[in-house]
Amino acid sequence: MKISREVKTAVLVISGIVLFIYLFNYLKGENLLDSSRTYYTVYDNVEGLASSTPITINGLSVGKVKSIAFKGDGSGKLLVKLMVDNDFEFSKNSKAELYEAGLIGGKAIAIIPAFDNAETAKSGDYLESITKPGLTDLVQQKLTPLQEKIESVMVSADSLLINLNSVLDHKTKSNLKSSISGLNDIISTFKNTSKSIDAIVENNKEKLDNTLSNVDNITTNLSKVTDSLANANLSKTIKDLQSTIANFDSVLASIENGDGSIGKLLKDEGLYNNLEGASKQLEALLEDMKLNPKRYVHFSLFGKKAKQYDADGNEIKKKD
Repeated sequence: MKISREVKTAVLVISGIVLFIYLFNYLKGENLLDSSRTYYTVYDNVEGLASSTPITINGLSVGKVKSIAFKGDGSGKLLVKLMVDNDFEFSKNSKAELYEAGLIGGKAIAIIPAFDNAETAKSGDYLESITKPGLTDLVQQKLTPLQEKIESVMVSADSLLINLNSVLDHKTKSNLKSSISGLNDIISTFKNTSKSIDAIVENNKEKLDNTLSNVDNITTNLSKVTDSLANANLSKTIKDLQSTIANFDSVLASIENGDGSIGKLLKDEGLYNNLEGASKQLEALLEDMKLNPKRYVHFSLFGKKAKQYDADGNEIKKKD
């Protein structure tokens, strides 16, 4: 059977169209002859993610990102279509994690499989989306508090400089200069004093040596005295002192109880009253002697007999 030219042309054109469609989808990351599975996930931001980006499970590439488009509900969220060409099965509760693929940028998606005995994920299912912070995000999280602290320190430093400038006015600067100048004079005086002290020490070196020798001798003697005191029979001395104190306490107790002459003298009220009466009589006698001395002292330069007086001070006249 002879095939006409028109049929051959038609077959060639159809074959070319099919081949074009196949190659076009293949370049897009979709193999029409492969029994791959398609999943969907939604992200708020997919910056750095591109179509044909590999999809991995536990680090193994199992597919590619087929397309990225807005969800179409006005929320601005992005719908990512995932094509998995691996027969590995996982639960529908598995998650699609968006992460940084390298230090220089670029994002990729890793499916974190869940083995919770739930229903197996089928083609067309939606996977929960999560985003793993990248190095840039982590650095930014660490640098943000540090930046705030640096800004706070800068503000404090600026305030400090302003206050310092306000304090260091012309008068203060002059005072500081004068103080520094005075400090220089003090240092110069101290140097001169040090030189004088050095000269005194040098001139009296022999005397200082003698003084130090004397101090050493005194220290040696003091050490000997200390050793002597340490070797002395201090316990016996202390016991004797304690015995003496006990005897003295006994004497004081006897006096307090009215025993002995001193105790009776201090405690006997009758003796006290007698002494008080005798004292008053002696005082009256002395007073009377001052007032009437003739009553007690009788003398005559010419041998004349002295007059006699009675107890009341009246002269006693003798009868002829």
